[in-house]
Amino acid sequence: MSAYTAAHLDDIVAEKWPYWAPIRHHFGIQAFGINAWRAADGDEVIKQHAEGEGGHEELYVVFSGHALFTIAGDELDAPAGTFVYIPDPLAERNAVAKADGTVVLTLGGWAGKAFEPSEWELESFASDA
Repeated sequence: MSAYTAAHLDDIVAEKWPYWAPIRHHFGIQAFGINAWRAADGDEVIKQHAEGEGGHEELYVVFSGHALFTIAGDELDAPAGTFVYIPDPLAERNAVAKADGTVVLTLGGWAGKAFEPSEWELESFASDA
């Protein structure tokens, strides 16, 4: 048994949504949520949403390309290498790719609470069981 598991981003794919790289699911990570989202120039790379009451805080990392985030009505230009932390689960957010090959990594969880996958994620893999 190896002490680690490795995979290239291009090898982590979801049949349901080809723009989604379900990293947490791929590795069986239980401690925190982590996914990556891919988009071409002009496409929504992070869908418009708020985590809602009881939702988790999120950290977005622009892994490659360039994105324009809108968070609670404010715009943030985010080239590759930018970290965007959103502690308020009620804050509406989305991001649009400003370059082909844009990849945004998302990490989420709660302070002092064990991680639980979102319903949409569980439903995405229900047929895998």
